[in-house]
Amino acid sequence: MKNSLPPLSLVLGGASSGKSRWAETTVSATGRTRHYIATAQPYGAEMEAKISAHKTQRGSDWITHEAPDDIGAALVRPLKEDVVLLDCATLWLSNQLLAERDLTAAQDEFLHALDACAAPVVVVSNEVGHGIVPEYQLGRRFRDAQGQLNQALAARAQLAVFVIAGLPQVLKGTMP
Repeated sequence: MKNSLPPLSLVLGGASSGKSRWAETTVSATGRTRHYIATAQPYGAEMEAKISAHKTQRGSDWITHEAPDDIGAALVRPLKEDVVLLDCATLWLSNQLLAERDLTAAQDEFLHALDACAAPVVVVSNEVGHGIVPEYQLGRRFRDAQGQLNQALAARAQLAVFVIAGLPQVLKGTMP
């Protein structure tokens, strides 16, 4: 039996919490054609290795859209009968911040694109609010913007899951 996903699911967790793996497994269980929207940019050898490991982990049977900046262009491609995994909102936000974009406008465009997507979308995002207050202004600005983005995503999502040590904890909605 194929699992059914709501129009928007949010998967939160800390760094290396297992959120991407859980999201990939959940999306794969739908049996639908899978689209992977990648927001990472390969800045340096460490990030290149991480991207390569993610590609190997999910396998070659995903349709991958590289979208470090323009989420909207990638979200119009999937059909209603497909499913989308967007990994991750945190790297997308970092890209916006480093490009000095208007974060409010960028977030509005991002949320509008999610609303307009024909297929169910699972968004992976980091929860960054559990640590100490960052020492630098840029870090504090990022933490605040990430918190605002996560709150906006959670408000729209029909399913919100927090992954801790690979274990999903349902915050909102019903597990597929």
